[in-house]
Amino acid sequence: MNDTLGAAYLGNEYCRFVVWAPRAEQINVRVIAPQEQLLPLIRDERGYHRGTAAGVTPGSLYLYQLDGQKEYPDPASRCQPEGVHGPSSVIDNSGFNWTDHCWRGIAGQDLIIYELHVGTFTPQGTFDAIIPRLEYLQKLGVNAIEIMPIAQFPGERNWGYDGVYPYAAQQSYGGPQGFQRLVNACHNSGLSVILDVVYNHLGPEGNCLADFGPYFTEHYTGPWGNALNFDGPDSDAVRRFFIENALYWLTEFHVDGFRLDAVHAIKDFSAQPFLAALTNAVHQKADRLGRRAHVIAESDLNDARVIQPPVIGGYGMDAQWSDDFHHSLHTLITGEQRGYYRDFGELCHLARAFTEGYVYTGQYSPFRRRRHGNAPRLNTGRQFVVYAQNHDQVGNRACGERLTTLTSFAGLKLAACAVFLSPYVPMLFMGEEYGETAPFQYFTSHTDPELAEAVRQGRQKEFSSFAWEGEVPDPQDEATFIRSRLNLDLHDRGRHKALYLLHRELIRLRRELPALAGLNRENTEVIPLIPEKVLYIRRWHESDQAAMVFSFNESRVVTASIPLPAGQWCKLFDTEQEQWLGGGSAVPATLESAAKNTVTLQPRHCVLFQLQVEEYKPT
Repeated sequence: MNDTLGAAYLGNEYCRFVVWAPRAEQINVRVIAPQEQLLPLIRDERGYHRGTAAGVTPGSLYLYQLDGQKEYPDPASRCQPEGVHGPSSVIDNSGFNWTDHCWRGIAGQDLIIYELHVGTFTPQGTFDAIIPRLEYLQKLGVNAIEIMPIAQFPGERNWGYDGVYPYAAQQSYGGPQGFQRLVNACHNSGLSVILDVVYNHLGPEGNCLADFGPYFTEHYTGPWGNALNFDGPDSDAVRRFFIENALYWLTEFHVDGFRLDAVHAIKDFSAQPFLAALTNAVHQKADRLGRRAHVIAESDLNDARVIQPPVIGGYGMDAQWSDDFHHSLHTLITGEQRGYYRDFGELCHLARAFTEGYVYTGQYSPFRRRRHGNAPRLNTGRQFVVYAQNHDQVGNRACGERLTTLTSFAGLKLAACAVFLSPYVPMLFMGEEYGETAPFQYFTSHTDPELAEAVRQGRQKEFSSFAWEGEVPDPQDEATFIRSRLNLDLHDRGRHKALYLLHRELIRLRRELPALAGLNRENTEVIPLIPEKVLYIRRWHESDQAAMVFSFNESRVVTASIPLPAGQWCKLFDTEQEQWLGGGSAVPATLESAAKNTVTLQPRHCVLFQLQVEEYKPT
């Protein structure tokens, strides 16, 4: 099948419509504007309905009429100008004047990702409002933005995971043209765009896919009800719907990759899994376009098959988020150990995260009450994305508190060092770089009163295992959304400025030191000094060596013996230095090592050294 799903404007006031609806014998396209008309579509043996209409231009509104009865928007609608319950609109993406013709993207090992939510990143909450802030992101040093889902959702306030029209860019953000302008501006600023997409469920309000065909299956269920049908009868067309969606964003919007939400919720036991087929299609299309495209999974399975190559039975995805790294770091920084944090809290957990990518690689998990995970022995550091915060780990707290309110200033600096000095791809959550104080809370704007109440009650029950203090904010209250907006001006004030500059320096060091830029896990030595609660890490690439020492003591000054290889080691970075608003450091500027050296570390202290290589002097 060469024709794509949805309404494709052909020019000269002609438009082709294609929809998969095996449950309907007859589908008509009812064009509402600019002039009313009814176009019968022709059904083939596999349930695809096709037809071409005259007198249709970009901006024309239409609905699909199923068997002369119910009317719905297009499941593959490119634009929903009146929201999820209104008609679809014909658009012509080919008219955009792209100026990124020389853009090829950022290599996976070089990515420094900044996750943001369009609605709360700026006061305006639009794609266009982000563009003036790209210079800020450039100066910070990140080279990729990861945008939380933009598929059309109910109302104007939502995280994006309630989207019901995967092809339609949220109208309140600026719609498809706004998103094109943002991606083009990002590329001209040297920034890749990774789009968060949701292929494991659709939102409950406005979701009409089940009336068109067997998009869902009763064989598997999840938090959102029946799972999407990726391996049952008629699943080929369901797979096509979502694979074609990714290719749509890749080709017509020039995105540089995808973050796939909760792939563990995709139930597929077929011999050729949907995730592998999707990844392969994205990579092949990117190759033909002469660009890089990254496919990054969110998965809590700790299953290396997600990121292993297909030739050995893997899905071939480029990378995955490492929640284990976050959890092991978070528990050491904050002391929290309720809910899923009960599986973490020891220094050895973070040491395993630094060496393995996962903490649980087959061991017993007290939280899950079973063995969990396998070992990613064949995977490199560039296949793990690590972070101290993200939208889930902040927003899925009862009150959406950021790390800023959960630890000290020294703790924030230590967390940043752990992420950016790791042998993995680092990611920041918007505002983290300067210690944003506003929470990031869960917000919605459902128009169905019963659904809104169900969401309120669900949030209350969700946090019972954590016993967090504070009343859970009402997701439907606009104030919850407003509280979650960034205060970007903070980045140039007091401690916020020092933390912002610290992040800039860590990013610079990471790029310029070969030992830090290379993401080979095999070139990493990790030694936890348990009694001292100190983590010693040495990384190297060819002749360049870097060593770092992290003290996770909350209030105790400790002296630790670290096994530096012989030579002169120069201190490059110290969180206790005055410029980072530290209290002063007893660690000398250079260390001459023959075997071991002793360093005195302040509470929550990090020091970075580089081995000095003698220049060759001819005799």
